[in-house]
Parts: sequence; C-alpha cells; structure tokens
Amino acid sequence: MAAEKSLLRAVEKFIGYKAFLFDMDGLIFDSERLFMEQHAVVMKERGYTLTREIYCETLGVGGQKLVSIMQSHYGADYPFYEISSETVKRVQMVSETVGIGVKPEISEVLKYINEKGIACAVASTTRSDMVRMNLDKAGFLSYFQDIIGGEMVERSKPEPDIFLLACDKLGQAPKDCVVLEDSENGVRAAQKAGCKIICVPDLKEPCKEVADLADCLVQRKYD
Repeated sequence: MAAEKSLLRAVEKFIGYKAFLFDMDGLIFDSERLFMEQHAVVMKERGYTLTREIYCETLGVGGQKLVSIMQSHYGADYPFYEISSETVKRVQMVSETVGIGVKPEISEVLKYINEKGIACAVASTTRSDMVRMNLDKAGFLSYFQDIIGGEMVERSKPEPDIFLLACDKLGQAPKDCVVLEDSENGVRAAQKAGCKIICVPDLKEPCKEVADLADCLVQRKYD
C-alpha cells in the first residue's frame, strides 16, 4: 500500500480514474470534531467529562455496543439517549447557523480534480439535503455532479450500497472510481463495492487490517 503525507499528492496518484467519491462527515468537513465538542459540552452540563480517547472508542460503533461503551466508562445510570439526542440537536443548530469547518487541503483538492475534468460525487450517510446545505455554505456545491445521501439507500454502512449507487449515478463502473474515506466502516464498504480507496484518517487511526484494504493511506493528521 502506498502512503502519502499530503491529500493532494494522494489524489494525484489516482488522477487517471473516471470519478472521485467523497465522504462528507469526516473528510470534507470537521463534523467529527464538531460532534465531539458539542457532545463534551452536553455531558459537562450533566456532570460527565468526555475525553478524546473515550470518544474515539465510539467512532464507527453503533447500536447497543455504543451504549455499552459509554456505560462502561460512566456507569449503568449514564443517560445515553438523552445526551445523544441533545448533542444531535446542538450539532444541527451549529451546522445550520454557523456552518462546519472545512478540512485542510479540501478546497485545493476539489479545484484540482475539477480542473482535470473528472467527475465528483458525495456518498455520505448524512441526508442529502444536509450535505447540499453544508456544501453550499462552504462554496463547494458546484464541484459535485451528484450527492448520494444516507436516505437514498436501504443500508449505507458497512454495506457497499451507497458507493454502488454513486457510481451508477455518475455512469461509471466501481473499478474506475476512487473513494476518499476517513472511517473504518467507509473503507470496508468501498472495498466491498470494488472501488479504489484513499484512506484519510480523522480523529481515529484505522486498525492495520482496515488500512491494508486501502490503496493509499494519507498519514497526515488533522489535529
């Protein structure tokens, strides 16, 4: 597996492919960091302290396992659903009013791909209307030919459905498309879809097994 310290250099290696598929939450925008910050605020108001280490344990985890992780750290009485619901509300409020910060290099990368005349789409578990709103606020909407949101597929992770639909919408075979992903679930799904993969870790480094599924791992950390 090839490794790069620059996202742009990684993209340049794959510029002969027909399309690039971008995750939104952890790749284009600092969504994970925003969620962690708001989560920490909500928890503090209720007498709990959230560390980055504990938060990273929850990334890519769903269902009862997520509840178990939080209760193992904070006790069986930890009000998981109440705190999660309030966090989501606050994240949405910030997204709609202030907007979410953009990751380093993204503007440069999107401009480069656009200049090369290569198709771009977003394939995100976030609803497509939220994706569109955030891209528009950041001035990036015109770079993308299509937006595939989580509501458009029956299953989005770790199944490959969302990437297969994005490839179909762009009229390209999965083998001719490159997925840029930050999450373990996303990398696994892209591999199942048969796409090339650039793994760009966000707050949590992927385990070696997952990193090895990628064709390129960007080693730069956005901390």
